[in-house]
Amino acid sequence: MKPMKTLGTTAVAALGLALGMVTTETVKADTFGSGANQFDIDFVDIGNAGNSADTTGVPNPAGSVSYGYRMGTYEITQTAIDKATAGGMTHVTAGAYTGSKPAANITWYEAAAFVNWLNTSTGHQAAYNLSYSGYWSLTLWTSGEAWQGGGENRFRNKDAYYFLPSEDEWYKAAFYDPNKSGGAGYWDYATGSDTAPTPVASGTDPGTAVYSGQPGPTDTNNAGGLSPYGTMGQNGNVYEWTESASTPPNDSPTENRARRGGGYWFATGLSSSSSSAVDPNNESVSVGFRVASVPEPSAALLVLIAGVGGLMAWKRRRVAR
Repeated sequence: MKPMKTLGTTAVAALGLALGMVTTETVKADTFGSGANQFDIDFVDIGNAGNSADTTGVPNPAGSVSYGYRMGTYEITQTAIDKATAGGMTHVTAGAYTGSKPAANITWYEAAAFVNWLNTSTGHQAAYNLSYSGYWSLTLWTSGEAWQGGGENRFRNKDAYYFLPSEDEWYKAAFYDPNKSGGAGYWDYATGSDTAPTPVASGTDPGTAVYSGQPGPTDTNNAGGLSPYGTMGQNGNVYEWTESASTPPNDSPTENRARRGGGYWFATGLSSSSSSAVDPNNESVSVGFRVASVPEPSAALLVLIAGVGGLMAWKRRRVAR
């Protein structure tokens, strides 16, 4: 029998090209629950891994992420909380608003528990080592269990599929623009501008956001103009929890967490230089969250993998003759 030949360099190069494409295709609508309790979360791909950090905002530096990931297009809705609860999630309420308005009046721990339910209900590893005994508490993962991308993160499990965005992940999705005129870089606001967005009560016009004395948050998919990557509401509507401790690294379970983005009532808090540190047990009608995730393989990659598998099987058959 002849020795089996190795995979051709053309196929290897094509596979490498497809791997490089993984975070360039927008992936939407991950589905959770079932029946009447089914709901979707839309994601946009945040590519450009290894982008440079912003040295003009807060924290300084910020926004450099060494890997591709996905960011929730919208803030999590109260409907998602209600349907997850009907599907077995416990001790997470929110409830400041209803329907497609953001899930607010939610602590950091409750947001993390919702993320854990997203993972475990779809067969993935829980992101956070949480326990509940009349109140939520967090235990750090060991170094062997902890997320290592971009540096050790003992809040997040290395095998988590869904997670709260770190402050760097949140910051990049909001303010970084790989196609900015004059070269990739950062905007001051999450609407792709260095000028504050126009305040509105609702709508999707470019350069707008729901803030500065609005009567309340609007539906998460009607909350202003988009960031360069295509997220909505990272300026205004409600503030958003990030995963990150206010003082890195994530090595203290009870430390204050960073919140970003500004809210419907406030005239401040939108810019890249604005971050607040809040007790993770705090809840407010003006604070919600969004979810991030690892990148999905692109359709092109899946087709190529199938093709490579078929090519290898064909070569094995020829060698065996």
